Amino acid sequence: MKFGIDRLLAEPELQEPLKGKRVALVAHPASVTADLTHSLDALIATGINVTSAFGPQHGLKGDKQDNMVETADETDPTYGIPVFSLYGEVRRPTGQMMSSADVFLFDLQDLGCRIYTFVTTLLYLLEEAAKNGKSVWVLDRPNPAGRPVEGTLLLPGQESFVGAAPMPMRHGLTLGEMGLWFIRHFGLDVDYKVVTMHHWLPEGPGHGWPDSRIWINPSPNAANVNMARAYAGTVMLEGATLSEGRGTTRPLEVLFGAPDVDAKAVHAEMQRMAPGWLDGCALRECFFEPTFHKHQGELCNALMIHAEGSHYDHDAFRPWRLQALAFKAIRSLYPDFPIWRGTDFKYEYTDNVLAIDVINGGPALREWVDDSAASPADLDELASRDEAQWREEIADLLLY
Repeated sequence: MKFGIDRLLAEPELQEPLKGKRVALVAHPASVTADLTHSLDALIATGINVTSAFGPQHGLKGDKQDNMVETADETDPTYGIPVFSLYGEVRRPTGQMMSSADVFLFDLQDLGCRIYTFVTTLLYLLEEAAKNGKSVWVLDRPNPAGRPVEGTLLLPGQESFVGAAPMPMRHGLTLGEMGLWFIRHFGLDVDYKVVTMHHWLPEGPGHGWPDSRIWINPSPNAANVNMARAYAGTVMLEGATLSEGRGTTRPLEVLFGAPDVDAKAVHAEMQRMAPGWLDGCALRECFFEPTFHKHQGELCNALMIHAEGSHYDHDAFRPWRLQALAFKAIRSLYPDFPIWRGTDFKYEYTDNVLAIDVINGGPALREWVDDSAASPADLDELASRDEAQWREEIADLLLY
């Protein structure tokens, strides 16, 4: 199979519209060809006139380890072109940045989750391209979480850099397809093209991520496909006092880590409350001591997710519900435990709002966790309604 970048490089007819045009590339470390050449090097070697490059959160090089760490603009030392940061002084490309090219090639590997900021970066680029008369091409890549959809829709008025629009946490689209939805949803008048993949089989071997392709971190803490599958749930830990495993070698692959929570007891309570929500993966008690971030230097008890190997059932695994259930079980066992980070923690530059609500696009999940009378059936009903609405909304946009 071929990713969009591989097709663009291999098929001269696809390159034809780029002749005589100034081209920009939006990329990160996972923006590589099948032979692991970075897209910037490959495009320039092919003779395409690349006049600027753009790096999203964590930078073009992917060197910014922690969350919410900004990257400065720079000049590429090899090619002498400007490298603009879309996670520095600005999140949205400025008029000056847009003037650096005629066609913008967007080649970011996504994780299939609303909160992953590359989704919002695509929307901002499309909006600015519409204003400035520029073209946007998405060089499409797989959604490693596959086609399953899960979570409640982001509520109007809750938009942020980690919530571009009313979509569920696990959206089931490639970024090429997401661009189509953005254009329709926001009524954008923009010259848009998707260089589609050849033979991507979202329901085939790998369940979204082809076995033939090497996994490269699109961001520093996205270390493997297991993380990509779990992320639509574990990302919610960024709004909690519980550790998501940052400061360890397997971040965002645990349901929680804390020095004062009994992981075995939480697991048993989860099984009591909603055993079906644990399907599709294996959960394993483990311990870790973060070298930085939450609970630095403290021994944490944790539950690790294994959505891989013979334990993985693609259709049964529901990470958003699994993570919600872990929160609910902790609340049940430890009623006074301070699960949520307070409003003093400015998540993605928001003010006076709880990070967990920013992440979920509204307060519904937090309120369900904290309501002792609310049952798993209550959250399931709310989410199932939104999931059905989203599936219907995107049905005609699927390219594969």
